[in-house]
Amino acid sequence: MVGQAVLVRLIGVRIPASQPQSRSSPNLTSPMNTDLLTDLNEHLRLEFRAAHEYLAMSIWLSAHDLPGFSAWMRQQSTDELGHANRVIEHLLDRDQAVKLPAIPEPPTDWPDAVALVAHVLSNEQEVTASIAALYEAAERAGDRGAQIMLQWFVTEQMEEESSARALLGRLKLAGSTGLGLLLVDQELATGNIPGAPAAPAAQ
Repeated sequence: MVGQAVLVRLIGVRIPASQPQSRSSPNLTSPMNTDLLTDLNEHLRLEFRAAHEYLAMSIWLSAHDLPGFSAWMRQQSTDELGHANRVIEHLLDRDQAVKLPAIPEPPTDWPDAVALVAHVLSNEQEVTASIAALYEAAERAGDRGAQIMLQWFVTEQMEEESSARALLGRLKLAGSTGLGLLLVDQELATGNIPGAPAAPAAQ
């Protein structure tokens, strides 16, 4: 095979060395916009508050002999803690300051199961609005890393709101007492959400 030096002597033209192609990727270690950092820390309050309130709801449901419903709400509480930790890990990975919020004492009583789930839906709608505002702030700041992290939350909140809305609708039909409520409790015990569309079968 003819080397480059030989070709230069033969034709008098130096062949430029090939340059590696650059690949753009989000810079997760770049400084974070201070307003975005403040807003992400403030969002933690919503996630921790929801976790606290959902645990209180689980206790209330257990006291009202609804073990399936209680177990489902306890899992929702655990999930909310996971959401908060997802934000915290993102901030720590980027060497940003994490400020844990003070959490107010949650309510301990609800008129009935319908009111309880209406409270859940209200919480989830507030979280969704916060995520949307955070995503817009990340876009304005050109923060690709934060956008990627927040995109997971956008999808998650669509599911969370849909589940709460479906459960609330089913409870309004079934009623907050009697056989209808017991059937809802039994279905929640299986991990299924009454009224929610079934997950597509795996291909």
